[in-house]
Amino acid sequence: MNLSRREVLLAGGSALTSTALGSIPLLHADYDLVIANGRVIDPETNLDGKRFVGIHGNKIVAVSKTPIRGRKTIDASGLVVAPGFIDPISHGQNLENDMVQVFDGVTTKLQLEGGVRDQDAWHKEQRGNRMCNFGAGVGHPTIRREVMGNDHDAELSPSTDAQVDKMANLVDEQLKKGAIAVGFGFEYVPGSTRMEAMRMFQIASNHHASCHVHMRYGTYDEEQSVFTAIEEVVALSLITGAPLHIVHVPSMALGNTPKALEMIEKAQRQMAKGHFPPLSCDFYPYTAFGTGISSEVFAEGWQHRFGIDYKDLEYARTHERLTAETFEKYRKEGGMVIAHAIPETAVQAAIKSRATMVGSDGGLDKGVGHPRSSGTFARVLGHYSRELKLITLSDAIRKMTIMQAHRMQHKAPQFLKKGRVQVGCDADLVVFDASSIRDRATFDQPALTSVGMHHVLVNGVSVIKNGMIIDEKPGTGLRAAASR
Repeated sequence: MNLSRREVLLAGGSALTSTALGSIPLLHADYDLVIANGRVIDPETNLDGKRFVGIHGNKIVAVSKTPIRGRKTIDASGLVVAPGFIDPISHGQNLENDMVQVFDGVTTKLQLEGGVRDQDAWHKEQRGNRMCNFGAGVGHPTIRREVMGNDHDAELSPSTDAQVDKMANLVDEQLKKGAIAVGFGFEYVPGSTRMEAMRMFQIASNHHASCHVHMRYGTYDEEQSVFTAIEEVVALSLITGAPLHIVHVPSMALGNTPKALEMIEKAQRQMAKGHFPPLSCDFYPYTAFGTGISSEVFAEGWQHRFGIDYKDLEYARTHERLTAETFEKYRKEGGMVIAHAIPETAVQAAIKSRATMVGSDGGLDKGVGHPRSSGTFARVLGHYSRELKLITLSDAIRKMTIMQAHRMQHKAPQFLKKGRVQVGCDADLVVFDASSIRDRATFDQPALTSVGMHHVLVNGVSVIKNGMIIDEKPGTGLRAAASR
C-alpha cells in the first residue's frame, strides 16, 4: 500500500496504518496525544479547517477529519492549531530566551546572521539545555575578528589576500562541520572589501548554503543608502550563485522601507524567472532598532545618517533617553541602545509585503533588551492581523513557519519536516486563541511574555500546557549534513 503524503492527509486518521506511514509505528487508532477539535492551519497545503491531530512520539502521524483516540487529549475547540514558529534571526540562544519565546509560539530558533564560531562546541553546549530547537550558521564578522587580530582592525581595516584566504578556509571548515548558513554584518565591519565579501559568498555557494546578511548601509545618504546595499548583496548572490537572505529590512531601510521592499520583490520575481538563487528577507514589527552603542553603527555622523538625534536613543539597561553627555558616557561603557528611528509606515509595509517572513532579531540578557525578544510573533498575530487587519491569520502563520522552512530545507533537510501540520512532520505545534493572542513586552519591560498561547509542543513534548510553562528541555540541534 503506497500512499502519497496528500493521500494520507486526506484519508483521515481511521485510514492510517503502520504500512501507510512506513517506519512510523502506530497501535491501531491509539495515539500518544490527540489535539482535538481545533482549527488546523497548514500553510503549505492551505489547509484551514477543523481537524484532529494524532501524535506518536515526536511525529505527527494523523491529521483526520473524524475523531481519533489518544492516550492524552488536548481539546482545542475554538483554538487555532498551527506549526510551531521558526525564528530565523534569534540571538538569544539560551534557556532564558527560550522560556520567553515559547510564550510567543516559537519552537525553533536559528542564529544565522551572527552565527557561531565552532559548530561542534556550540551544539555540545546546547544539547539537553534547550526548550526550543536550535541551529546556527558561521558568522563572517567573528571569523574576521579572529583573523584580523583585534577589534579595531576587524571593524575598520581592509584585509590582505592572505587574510581573506584564511577567512575562507575557516568558513569552509565550519560549513563542512554542519553550519547551516553563512552570516554577515557588513555595517559592523565596514573595513570588509567587496572582494572579501564575494569570496565568502562563493564559499557559501560551494556548500549550497544561504547568506544571511545585515547589509552595509542603512542610512538616508544616497551613496550609503539601503538601495546601494541591496544592489551589493543581490549582485553578490547572482555572481556567486549563493542564496541570499536580507535581515530586518525596516531597521535598515527606515523611511525608505516601502521602496526597498519594492526593489527586493522585483529582484525576487526576476530571479525566479531563471536559474538564479532564491532571495528572501525578514522583519520585526517594532518602530525602533536595537544594537550596541559602541558599534560602528553609531560612528560620527549617525544623526544625519539615520535622521534622529540623542533624544531618540534609549539606553536599554536604564531606559533613559540620551543626551550628548550620556551618549559619550555609554559609548565608552558599551551596552544596547534602542534607536526610535523606524516609521510605523515601514513596519506596515513589511507586514503586507509578500516577500517578508517574521524574525525577531531578539536576545535578552538578564531581562535587558528589546521587546522584539519576547513579543514579535504575537504582535504580528494580535496587533497587525487581528486588530489592524493588515494581513490574514493564514498569511501571518505562513510568514512564521513555512517560509522559514522553505528557506532552510535546501541545506538542512530536517526543515522538510518543520513549519507544517502534515503526517510525518515533527510535532512542533502551537495551540492558541486567535481572538486574544497579543504581545505584552514594552521598551520599559522587554521580558514580559505574550499571552494567548494555550499549548506549545516541541518534538511532541509540552513546554506550554494550559498557558503555563513546563520544565522540559526537548529542543534538538539542527545541522546540515557534515561533508569533507
